[in-house]
Amino acid sequence: MFNILLSANAEKPPVYTILFAGNNFQRLLWGLFVTLRVSLIAVLLSLPLGILFGLFMRRKDPISRGISQLYLAFIRIMPPLVLLFLVYFGTARIAGFHLSGEASGILVFTLWGTAEMGDLVRAAIGSIPRHQKESGRSLGLSSWQIYRYIIIPQTVRRLIPLSINLITRMIKTTSLIVLIGVVEVLKTGQQIIDANRFQYPKASIVIYTVIFFLYFIVCFPISQLGKYLEKKLKV
Repeated sequence: MFNILLSANAEKPPVYTILFAGNNFQRLLWGLFVTLRVSLIAVLLSLPLGILFGLFMRRKDPISRGISQLYLAFIRIMPPLVLLFLVYFGTARIAGFHLSGEASGILVFTLWGTAEMGDLVRAAIGSIPRHQKESGRSLGLSSWQIYRYIIIPQTVRRLIPLSINLITRMIKTTSLIVLIGVVEVLKTGQQIIDANRFQYPKASIVIYTVIFFLYFIVCFPISQLGKYLEKKLKV
């Protein structure tokens, strides 16, 4: 009996070979692609919408300010996971149609990114000293010229590093879509672990380490770019 157990343990392959068993590694890469696809679409939608929302937040009338503050507070108070569940499960019951997991993720992270980007735009415009605008008016510049030559250039310089940091946050937070059934990199890793639980009992260590490095390879260069631009474009 003891010899049988020894032979059984000896026949088990090294745990790292799970990556090269079948198409496991290719599946992880495809899961990463799904994660990045959802993130990229949400980013491409939320950046321009966030700029418009930030300009809307700068309006002086109380109705606009109230609407923008209410929207920003709602997005920040409500956890993204709850929003995902509301959109994914709620649309089928309330609106009578079903959104896919990816579409729900894109919608939720676009709403979230729009609110965050809008607040960055509002803060960036508000950080420009008032005397610069007054100097522009004293030189005879119109409101459009003040925006064109004074406000927009400085706002862009402030926004670039901040928006890059927001992009990395969105990429990492997108992993929540695993909980509404989207087969992204984390879900793929769980499937590989479950399918090889007996042959590779310690597979979770290898798989989650690989997933960590996949996120690191994607997010670290982006975060470093943000730090570099923050120093390069510092006003």
